[in-house]
Formats: sequence, structure tokens, C-alpha cells
Amino acid sequence: MPKPYPKEFREDVVRVARSREPGVRIKDIAHDFGITESCLTNWMARADREDGVRPGPTTSELAELRDAKRRIRMLEQENEVLRRAAAYLSQANISPK
Repeated sequence: MPKPYPKEFREDVVRVARSREPGVRIKDIAHDFGITESCLTNWMARADREDGVRPGPTTSELAELRDAKRRIRMLEQENEVLRRAAAYLSQANISPK
């Protein structure tokens, strides 16, 4: 996976794309900066979500969701270990202290 572009670079390219004159295509701006059109389109969509122009989760919301899913997965694994331990103890007729 290629190294991500610096945040300042992405912000500058988005700023240029947003303030382009009529008739200037996104494809041309992307080419001038050495990136693909789809890359610039994705950056603009993300910037729109961050600015509240477009509906959708922001970067911080996505990070929070990712952390919550990781925590849920860990808790489910811990729960499974405890469930197996309880089943083992009940089969062995050993009471926990």
C-alpha cells in the first residue's frame, strides 16, 4: 500500500479543486497534482463530510466506531472464555471458590 499523502497536501488540493474556475475539470486538477481523479473525488467527499456539507460519518466518528467494534470483539472473546470455563467446571462437578 502506498504511503498516504500529507494532510496539508490533501487540504491544498481540495481547496484548489473547490475554488476552480468554470470549465476546469476535476480530472485536470488531479493530473496537475499527480494524483488520480478518483483520489481527488474521495478527498473532496471526505472534506464535505467533515465540513457538514454532505451527510455521513466524519473521520472521528469512524475512528470511534472502529474502537467500539474492537472493544466489542474483545469482550465477546472474554465472554466465550468464561462460558467455556463455566461449562468445564460444571461438567467436572467442581464449584468455583
